[in-house]
Amino acid sequence: MRILLTGVNGQVGSALRSPLATLGTVLAVDRTVFDLARPGELPGILDATAPDLIVNPAAYTAVDQAEDERELAYRVNAEAPRAMAHWAAFHGVPMVHFSTDYVFDGRGDRPWREDDPAAPLSVYGASKLAGETAVRKAGGSHLVVRTSWVFASKGKNFLNTIVHLARERSELRIVADQVGAPTSARSLAKGLISILGVTARGDRSEIARRFDAAKGLVHVSTSGEISWHGFACAIIDGIRERGAELAVDSVTAIPTREFRTKAVRPLNSRLDMGRLEEVLGVRMPNWRDALDRELDELRRPGG
Repeated sequence: MRILLTGVNGQVGSALRSPLATLGTVLAVDRTVFDLARPGELPGILDATAPDLIVNPAAYTAVDQAEDERELAYRVNAEAPRAMAHWAAFHGVPMVHFSTDYVFDGRGDRPWREDDPAAPLSVYGASKLAGETAVRKAGGSHLVVRTSWVFASKGKNFLNTIVHLARERSELRIVADQVGAPTSARSLAKGLISILGVTARGDRSEIARRFDAAKGLVHVSTSGEISWHGFACAIIDGIRERGAELAVDSVTAIPTREFRTKAVRPLNSRLDMGRLEEVLGVRMPNWRDALDRELDELRRPGG
């Protein structure tokens, strides 16, 4: 099986590269050869590479900047997935497309189910929802994977931001009324491999069967829930336990209204994973276990 993987320099794409290699040959493409900002060029590249499966974690993820770069966000997050999905549908190739909790408006306090109505609050969320819709309407075998609060031991993300700030500042002020499940890119990658299954090796029909069973849409995040403030405290406690010297003395909880950003974030980012567990038979680790794994990675030389 030939698997085209986009965004290989990003958190999720990087984490997926080795696990996907257990299912076949990974055609790892980055923006220099597969530029989602140029969706018109993608079908020709797909013709040349002829994949048996497309996995697309690449996206425009600059949430606040998207408010000023709406056209670019939609080109990358909606038009490019549309081009890929139409090619995939025409050639009978299954496609995995990653999306986000930001497609919801964050009301209430129960976890969002796949069939709950989407109502994004930001350009980023709206562009990702448009991408989901485009993939679905293309009519091919597909699986949209919604996830939340992705982090990793490498790259630009909340984990590394907190580690950096905790070494430089005595006080941190972190939002405490946004709640979700921090999901490591590593655990997300393992979750996708479990969805695809070892029986999927070289078998498009088996992949399509599993995608159909999930109705083409599934939520995949770690289990449990925490606020950004709680997550920051857990990070700081964890790196201290691993011997790091920090400047931070206090982590103050603040409401979202005191941390002004250009884009509006959902307060409730909890994702219901009943479909993942009951239909696809996949259980995800708790966010604390996923965090421990990444903190251990940070402690290694070069981490």
